[in-house]
Amino acid sequence: MTRHFSARSLVFTAAVAALTIAVGTHTVAEAPLAVNTARITIAGTSNVHDFTASTTQAKVTRVEFAAEVAGASFWEDVQKPGALTAFDISIPATTLKSEKEGLDKNMYKALKTKEHPEITFTLARLEGTGGLLKALGTLQIAGVERQIALPLKTTRRGGMLNVIGEVDVMMTDYGIAPPKAMMGMIKCDPKIKVSFELALALSTT
Repeated sequence: MTRHFSARSLVFTAAVAALTIAVGTHTVAEAPLAVNTARITIAGTSNVHDFTASTTQAKVTRVEFAAEVAGASFWEDVQKPGALTAFDISIPATTLKSEKEGLDKNMYKALKTKEHPEITFTLARLEGTGGLLKALGTLQIAGVERQIALPLKTTRRGGMLNVIGEVDVMMTDYGIAPPKAMMGMIKCDPKIKVSFELALALSTT
């Protein structure tokens, strides 16, 4: 019975991992970007045990910069308000993985991957300065869209920009009911935590 609950927990909580704010590779004329490394992890709790799921796969489907974002100061300029004029990212839902392969099929069913194979985030604007930013935009999971604010902390490491952050998300905001088991005796907290860490680099291609 406990094993069954673990599967159900991962199914529902992994749906929210969509909020993964990872950045993939997308070529643009002035400033192509690439991801050196990425890790997005969700963590949830129940009155029995904790659980996690993660992915390292994401891609940028649209990116646009203001004209002044270029040259040696690119990483500093792109973090300024108004510099990033468009930024859409998506995660192939079937790249989300739990610790046990057998649980993933149920997870994909909950995410409705046949009807909605991609989980997407569309940036509206960036706020903040000095390496402490907030990404405001629209997150879509299994066809449900919600506005979200993602706190970001950025640091330069050589020629790369590290982006880290974490945010709490309510499963019910995306039409996902917290799972129960054993006649309601085992309950999953509807709030889960999503954490992410990226290392972004300028592409040489």
